[in-house]
Amino acid sequence: MDLDLPAEIVDLQDMCRDFAAKEITPHAARWSEEGYFPCELFRRLAGLELMGMLVPEEYGGTDAGMVAYVAVMEELGAADQSVAAAWNAHSTIASLPLAAFGTEEQKQRWLRPLATGEKIGAFGLTEPGAGSDAAGIATRAERSRDGWLINGTKMFISNAGTDMSLGVTLLAVTGTTEGGARRYGTFFVPDGAEGYAKGRRLEKLGWHALDTRELVFTDCRVPEDHLIGVEGDGLRQFLAVLDRGRISVAALAMSLAKTALRLAVEHAGARWQFGRPLTAFQGVSHKIADMATEYEAARALVYRAAWLADRGRPFATEAAMAKLYASEVANRAASHSLQIHGGYGYIRESEISRFYADAKILEIGEGTNEIQRNVIARALTGGHR
Repeated sequence: MDLDLPAEIVDLQDMCRDFAAKEITPHAARWSEEGYFPCELFRRLAGLELMGMLVPEEYGGTDAGMVAYVAVMEELGAADQSVAAAWNAHSTIASLPLAAFGTEEQKQRWLRPLATGEKIGAFGLTEPGAGSDAAGIATRAERSRDGWLINGTKMFISNAGTDMSLGVTLLAVTGTTEGGARRYGTFFVPDGAEGYAKGRRLEKLGWHALDTRELVFTDCRVPEDHLIGVEGDGLRQFLAVLDRGRISVAALAMSLAKTALRLAVEHAGARWQFGRPLTAFQGVSHKIADMATEYEAARALVYRAAWLADRGRPFATEAAMAKLYASEVANRAASHSLQIHGGYGYIRESEISRFYADAKILEIGEGTNEIQRNVIARALTGGHR
């Protein structure tokens, strides 16, 4: 088994590492403290052709594949989790429904400006009363004389309120079958649509530079051609693209563990107590050993899931495993690293404090870890739990 990345992906990763060191790391702490979403940075990412890595070339993307995507995420996320999370939401669940199910006109109209980075995308699934229970959403879309009328509220939506937001792709209930089962539809609601309102920015524990807010739809009218794919298939469409999103969150978590480990090693080597560096103490060195081992294990899971996806092989279970393990590794690594930093780590101006605050959401977003365990268990037991 060849575990080396192809040369072209290594070159891409090196470029992204250099870019992140120059354009992200020096500013990340300030963006976090100010809650500032750096549109100018995403326009520079667009200049590097990184905003449409999973979109076909004919629609402005590069179709680079999941392994290349994970390699880029490893560098962006190691520099700043807010930037990487925004890039992730845009690149996966905001763009992939259009790429997979949109009409040619929809792809040219909405997918192209997303893939080229002219605009940034958002996806609206979670609601005040529905998150892990995606089928339990309350937002409804009803047919009207000239299209669809949408009513409902979406919660914790990223990228919808920036200066470069194009609109939001959302899931809504469209009716019921003859047997009483719910039907769902996926819709694109552009910025400026009548009846579409954005709430204030939410103040979060972490991901401070990521724009996250509530979206409210009150008799929001969209034309018929804003329905993506087939009415009734909306939930299936969302689930079809979710697995790639899980790989991307796993890669985001892996990148956090990588930075937590680096910061721990740097601080432990430079900080002296009782006449010796912290690395001379077994309690500290064992923490570092555990962090390094778990990071490598998480990295192997993430890249294997991406490798399977690129080869068109089943990868849903592997994506769930990668997301579950990598997110828990990230939280353990952040905790160990902050402990090694001691009081210095607890000060907000320390780099590890920002990554520590960012870690917890990785066990929640893109399907909680409890949901990941359900997915894995069903795959292994045939649905019996």
